[in-house]
Amino acid sequence: MSLSAFLAENAIAVENIKFAASNRFLSEEGKPMLWEMKTITSTEDEALRKSCAKQVTVPGRKNQYQRETDYDMYLGKLAVACTVYPNLNDKGLQDSYGVMGAEALLKTMLTPGEYANYIGKVQEVCGFDVTLQDEVEEAKN
Repeated sequence: MSLSAFLAENAIAVENIKFAASNRFLSEEGKPMLWEMKTITSTEDEALRKSCAKQVTVPGRKNQYQRETDYDMYLGKLAVACTVYPNLNDKGLQDSYGVMGAEALLKTMLTPGEYANYIGKVQEVCGFDVTLQDEVEEAKN
């Protein structure tokens, strides 16, 4: 058995996905504009998760803390990291919506339903079978 199949140059590249995130943004032909998404590496994903984690006190235990992830923040950062087009960091685009920052822009551009669908598609592109939003909803119940 050869390990050559595992070499980076032999791995099949993950294709970017194009997705109509909203029917409200139309091309000159009157068709919904396609947004482009890419997957990120596990290392990038881990960094995103860590940036969304905070230490919270354990109830009833003095001076004991546990790490908790803000999944809404994580999903927003994941969506931004995976979005290739439109460029959410474009100052002109942010100015047109009166917001600062790519995450704020994405949440302002899309309606709540569109945003939820977009987050689901981003998770699918990244290879998550069960979306984190589903896990969050399950944990709430």
